[in-house]
Amino acid sequence: MATIPSMMQAIAVVNPGKDSKLVIEQRPLPQPGPEQLLIKVAAAGINRADLMQRRGAYPPPEGESDILGLEVAGVVIAAGPQHKSWLGKAMFGLVPGGGYAEYALLHAGHAMVVPAGYSMAEVAATAEVFLTAYQLLSSIGNSQPGQHVLIHAGASGVGTAAVQLAKAIGCKVAVTTSSDDKLELCQKLGADILINYKDVAFEQELSKHWPDGVDIILDPVAGDYIRREIPLLKMDGKIVIYAMMAGRDVPDLDMAPLFKRRGQIICSTLRNRTNSYKTRLTQAFYQAYGQALAQRQIQPVLQQQFHWHQAEQAHQLMASNSTKGKLVLTF
Repeated sequence: MATIPSMMQAIAVVNPGKDSKLVIEQRPLPQPGPEQLLIKVAAAGINRADLMQRRGAYPPPEGESDILGLEVAGVVIAAGPQHKSWLGKAMFGLVPGGGYAEYALLHAGHAMVVPAGYSMAEVAATAEVFLTAYQLLSSIGNSQPGQHVLIHAGASGVGTAAVQLAKAIGCKVAVTTSSDDKLELCQKLGADILINYKDVAFEQELSKHWPDGVDIILDPVAGDYIRREIPLLKMDGKIVIYAMMAGRDVPDLDMAPLFKRRGQIICSTLRNRTNSYKTRLTQAFYQAYGQALAQRQIQPVLQQQFHWHQAEQAHQLMASNSTKGKLVLTF
């Protein structure tokens, strides 16, 4: 095995906030602890959380790397004493930070083997969105065959993963997006009801198709959407919020309709969960969908790859809200 260097290059954030910049810095190589793997990164997924972190709105969990990047794919070059069997293997998985670097640490319980036929870029686009979608739909939403699921931002990374998983479960799926080409993508993934929220009010359109209501709503928007979603819920329906793209305030919220439906509003994040939680989630997802992933019955939607020196350009594209699926940095 090649000699492991003492230093590496990484992308750092200068001046966090609205005027932040990305620069390449020299950093000490991280050292794996007993439960960690050291990965020579081949590709790293880009997530909206990265944009939030560079603005200072989403700091890493205490004690974790301040380097951006929540998922990586690469080859294991060092490991804790109980995990030497990973050495030399190609893998991918979630990291709490540190993905935008030549080397990164990954908890061994969060590692997944790269399926045959997948590129490193493809699997770097997989872990964050599919584990998030699996958590929202199954761990939190307890989705069941035949249920009605509304997925906002259906053409996003999490949205495209959620559409595929919801259809695999046997749910009926409605999506909202901002353009017809994004709706076309969602339709190809199996979505049943397609709503361009720029053309119609989603709640009015959905009520026409599903007058009996919705069981689960996956919402990365929040803000005024919550008030508009509550009347759509079936009895015991759930609104699962996993981001706040429209802001943290909910104007003029009347709780009575929520009580009438015994509805639930649940807020969820994945990054700050414990290692043991992420291990259980990873194992449950892989047991349920590992074969489907390997056979490409479900798969990431990879829009574009960027050389890691082009991270700023990639961030600008993501910030434009014009992306479909995932963007990935390659090393």
